[in-house]
Amino acid sequence: MKEDLLRVFIAIEIKNRDVLGSLIKVRDLIASSGADVKPVEDENIHLTLRFIGEVPGSTVEEVCKILANLNHSKFDMHVKGIGVFPTIHRPRVVWAGVVDGASEVVKLHDLVEKELRRLRIPADREEFTPHITLLRVKSGRGVDRLVKIIEEFKDADFGTTPVERVVLKKSTLTPRGPIYTDLCYKELG
Repeated sequence: MKEDLLRVFIAIEIKNRDVLGSLIKVRDLIASSGADVKPVEDENIHLTLRFIGEVPGSTVEEVCKILANLNHSKFDMHVKGIGVFPTIHRPRVVWAGVVDGASEVVKLHDLVEKELRRLRIPADREEFTPHITLLRVKSGRGVDRLVKIIEEFKDADFGTTPVERVVLKKSTLTPRGPIYTDLCYKELG
């Protein structure tokens, strides 16, 4: 019998409520631009440390073991600025950036990446850039207005949030958007 696949990723949650509230306010302002966007739901705002994709339950158990053995200290992450992927002329993702703490996030990503390769999980195709996705752009409609608002917030300071744990989350896709469920986590030292 074939094992069910789970769509999973490793995340850093935004624990500082003030930072999260500021991100939500700016996300809502950008969403009200009239552009064709899909905002990330309040409860789903996070930093993806590593998207893994669809894997069997046995692999999920192995990833949980990797997290349990992670050796990394707690640190603070300063969230600042709004940007887009891939370019301002063709935005597909609107995100908030990480300044102080970005190098620690990259170190954490690299530790996880090294261990995932041992499980034969393919490496990320893109270079890892720490960011918090706020909206996805669905079409080119209203992009001019969207870009204007993004320009207004390109240097917005959202504050600092502690990074105290990493979480393996399951993503269940629904017509209303994804539902995330925590599968396991690691408290950082």
